[in-house]
Amino acid sequence: MSQVLVASNRGPVSFSLSEDGELTMRRGGGGLVSGLAAVTGAPRDPGPPRPAATSTPSAHRPDVLWVCASLGEADRTAARRSSDGRLDQAGYDTGGAAVRMLDIPADTFQRAYNAVANSTLWFIHHLLYDTPRRPHFDARARRDWQSYEAYNAAFADALARDAAHGAKAMIQDYHLSLAPRMLRDRRPDLRIAHFSHTPWAPPDYYRLLPDDMGAQVLRGILGADHAGFLTERWASAFLDCCELLPGARIDRVARTVTIAGHTTHVGVHGLGVDGPALRQRAARQDVVERAHALREQVGDRQLIVRIDRTELSKNIVRGLAAYREMLVNHPEWRGRVVHLAFAYPSRYDLAEYREYTASVQQMAEQITEEFGTADWEPLIVQVNDDYPRSLAAYGLADVLLVNPIRDGMNLVAKEGPVLSEQGCALVLSREAGAASELSGDALMVNPYDVSQTAETLHQALLMPRAERAERCARLTAAATALPPQRWFADQLAALD
Repeated sequence: MSQVLVASNRGPVSFSLSEDGELTMRRGGGGLVSGLAAVTGAPRDPGPPRPAATSTPSAHRPDVLWVCASLGEADRTAARRSSDGRLDQAGYDTGGAAVRMLDIPADTFQRAYNAVANSTLWFIHHLLYDTPRRPHFDARARRDWQSYEAYNAAFADALARDAAHGAKAMIQDYHLSLAPRMLRDRRPDLRIAHFSHTPWAPPDYYRLLPDDMGAQVLRGILGADHAGFLTERWASAFLDCCELLPGARIDRVARTVTIAGHTTHVGVHGLGVDGPALRQRAARQDVVERAHALREQVGDRQLIVRIDRTELSKNIVRGLAAYREMLVNHPEWRGRVVHLAFAYPSRYDLAEYREYTASVQQMAEQITEEFGTADWEPLIVQVNDDYPRSLAAYGLADVLLVNPIRDGMNLVAKEGPVLSEQGCALVLSREAGAASELSGDALMVNPYDVSQTAETLHQALLMPRAERAERCARLTAAATALPPQRWFADQLAALD
């Protein structure tokens, strides 16, 4: 096997720093890490933090190197203590993954990550802007964009330095949309792929970006030999946007884009879950204990579960509003159902996210105050990131609610049915990428229609157990049809 390099903003491990300077390490979070860890040898279990250093370097796969960014000061400290950021060669137990963590200056990282990647490109692809007020591209935005360029250049430099001749570089997501072109300029001998884990905006919305920035993102991805997307819908939107580039030739049948003499193939690679590995993790004692505690807390009531970050696109507030409206319109469910909402804090250094988290909390308090009784807690909100508890909730759920405004795929919609003990009903937004695979057996909703979602929750709770189990079995089959190993292998094969 030729050398493979993986590049992503978030890596397979992260660090925290105690007051006395001791580093502790745990698995990195997020769906991208979960998907990639299955094929790179990185740790997949976000267990408790453990001492960061071991006496000898850990064994790793010599053919795979994961390049990531330092996300905070603890990560930067770990990177500086190692030789050129190479964690696995500095005595850190990275679970068998060869990892290089880049020590990007904090100011550059913050502007690239928060101001551009998460406050601009994420907003564009998820159609999140309040357009009468934002976006607002001015001199400050141009300065932030320069940091985004520098951030991408740091990855391109590291990949160019570490890659063997003819190696394959698998560059991940919107954080690194400029890196493929930069890497090609540095190392034309490499085979380069870029994968977008988000949706892709339609041309009319994409054109909110300044013309030069929008063109730079497209040309950046088109520096790759292969550009991958999670669904046909997102791939088609990308091709539509490429029509905006002067001199670009788009072949819709072959799904290629040729510009300046270079051709990029556009592919669709759906991402599912590793069913056996997920079930094995869910069988561990910490999950069993949390499932027992949840069942005692909920009793014999039916359980509606949602598991999300408090991210604007996840649509938590409307989901809670729909649950409230269901209790108003169908009072027979009062005392007979509990909604367990995992709402893990996300991007709290951005004002929009702090405000959204406050809105989630306000709606949750309203439901509890309006309907709660001495012997019935209608809503349980979980804000601490507790992976075993999430797995336990999947197993107990009667109904799983996944209602994003827009989502590249959404693995929650796939993990839930896989771990469901008796078969759960899936209420799913038509705007989730997973809808293209799961719509036949899920109960589909318009994520903006609170009343429709309320009635669909009601129907899901009424669904006979046998029908739930049959639908859930088919959802499980679809969810596990494209495990991470196949998702990754198909992209590698596309580079051949």
